[in-house]
Amino acid sequence: MTDIVAVCARLTTLFTETLNLEVPANDVDLFESGILDSLTFVQLLFHLEGAFGITTTVNDLDPGNFRTIDCIAEFVVGRLAATQVNSKWATPLKARVG
Repeated sequence: MTDIVAVCARLTTLFTETLNLEVPANDVDLFESGILDSLTFVQLLFHLEGAFGITTTVNDLDPGNFRTIDCIAEFVVGRLAATQVNSKWATPLKARVG
């Protein structure tokens, strides 16, 4: 299980150091505050995939998944958990059993 606090910290660093954006708090609405616009949103998706090794699909593009750093962290943790489950089942049964 991935620690959501650690993911929030990595996201804050990503916003500050990679996107050059200051987010005053993890619960600030990134769209309403103007921190994220359409271009920075696409850049965010690109950097999320690189930083966390996750992929996003069109179905994931619900603004609710990206409204705040807390929401993004929940999305990332969920995506990482799904990736771990999928990779476990992608392993041949013989290797999983032991």
